[in-house]
Amino acid sequence: MSRIHDALKRAEQERATSTGTHIEPAYEQPQLQNDAQRDTMPSLQSSGATVMPAMSSGGMNYESLLARCPQARWSPDERTMLFFQDDDSRLGAEEFRTLRSRLYQIREKMALKRLMVTSALPKEGKSFVAANLAQVLVRQHGRRVLVIDADLRNPGMHRHLGTAQTPGLSEYLLGECDEFAAMQRGPMENLFFMPGGRVAGSAPELLSNGRFKLFLQRVEPLFDWIVIDTSPVIPVSDATLVAGSCDGILMVVRSNVTPSDLALRARQEFPDQLLLGVVLNGAPAESIQHSKYYYGEAVTSPA
Repeated sequence: MSRIHDALKRAEQERATSTGTHIEPAYEQPQLQNDAQRDTMPSLQSSGATVMPAMSSGGMNYESLLARCPQARWSPDERTMLFFQDDDSRLGAEEFRTLRSRLYQIREKMALKRLMVTSALPKEGKSFVAANLAQVLVRQHGRRVLVIDADLRNPGMHRHLGTAQTPGLSEYLLGECDEFAAMQRGPMENLFFMPGGRVAGSAPELLSNGRFKLFLQRVEPLFDWIVIDTSPVIPVSDATLVAGSCDGILMVVRSNVTPSDLALRARQEFPDQLLLGVVLNGAPAESIQHSKYYYGEAVTSPA
């Protein structure tokens, strides 16, 4: 059989030489790895955007992240960011430690790493909660946390952290930068931040084009927690799109401000198994008694 194959091959080469034709060796066309890549990459290229190479899921590691993710200069807002200083008695700090403990208790019963923080309406403190939760999680030794501002219509977490708004998630979803360029490292060890980027009018299309889900899949092995701040639920649909890529959801409501019917309506947008609980923000100082026992004064959220 080997001789027959060799003879046929030589005859084919001789015919090609006599006709002046060059025969290329057979090969398989490279295939995209999944539906999300197949759906999004052609559209990004045809739109004229500069498509940056993505991180290889096989070669990705924490050392390469440290080497390629830019070190940014942050100037955190001292009024709202509670854990960048050594004062453990800041108003509201103990409530975030309690929230961290509750999340670890839930984690014992279910897979929980991608955590979404949202609210029914704007100005209820969801970005305040998401940013401080990320800080208190990374305060535990060896924990690595990524916090993402996925509110593409009104990104604001960069103001809390005192850093640049761009490049960020919008630029990454548009294919204008890679994952490393869209993330920042700040002064707190093992805390990474992806800002929202420039305001996007096509937020639903960007969040559902497949690149956000791919990004989470690639970076998930590098972090112990990924905290995602989203748009409020009632005005727009963006949060419901992000929820499909998350393991659990925290709903922030503002004490004596959020209408109960709207809070209930927002809660009904998500499956029961995803909703972990409600965070009451801005509670009156007199309603929080346990902190008086420890610190001699009540704790209230400054956001």
